[in-house]
Amino acid sequence: MTGVPASAAGGTGRPAPGGKLGAAAVDQASLWNIANILTMVRLLLVPGFVMLMLADGGYDPAWRAWAWAAFAVAMITDIFDGHLARTYNLVTDFGKIADPIADKAIMGAALICLSYLGDLPWWVTGVILGRELGITLLRFVVIRYGVIPASRGGKMKTLAQGTAVGMYVLALTGPLATFRFWVMAVAVVLTVVTGLDYVRQAIVLRREGLAEAAAAAAASKASAESSTEAAEK
Repeated sequence: MTGVPASAAGGTGRPAPGGKLGAAAVDQASLWNIANILTMVRLLLVPGFVMLMLADGGYDPAWRAWAWAAFAVAMITDIFDGHLARTYNLVTDFGKIADPIADKAIMGAALICLSYLGDLPWWVTGVILGRELGITLLRFVVIRYGVIPASRGGKMKTLAQGTAVGMYVLALTGPLATFRFWVMAVAVVLTVVTGLDYVRQAIVLRREGLAEAAAAAAASKASAESSTEAAEK
């Protein structure tokens, strides 16, 4: 008895032909949900953004406006794909890996292009990208002990970075060019502060995880010794 009605198995009591293939097709189809498609669109926008940003020497206001449009679409899809995945249970292994890659790819491409064109100091690009890559590696180190939730400061950092980089992508002049300098300054400060806070939380999480593991090992050892003593009696 399998507990599966014969009618569900094609009326013969045997598994329906192609049952495994059907299940595999469903799993494969789940990859092509709206959240993952938006992530893929963001990945495809990266080379397009770079070409628009560097077109005609990289200083043509019209091409820079098109580059800003591509950057803005990427930032908007970043907001929606995560929200859709969580709201409608569309989280997949592909999305977990591709989403952060797409985020860092578009931001990294924008920062490197801006520094290459001389619009943004290389040290700013180094600070932001160094922080993002460092925190990503740190996540992999402490994932065995737990997950550090996104903080309000981290969300503010992301918003400030996106706004500042978007303003630098546009060929702004006058007061707006001065204003974007201060927006970028805020973004850099938030990048450093939230990065240090993440390191602090990671250290605390690891320390707590090691303490719990040590306590569990001690309890297991005590239980084993108790069992041995009882057996000897």
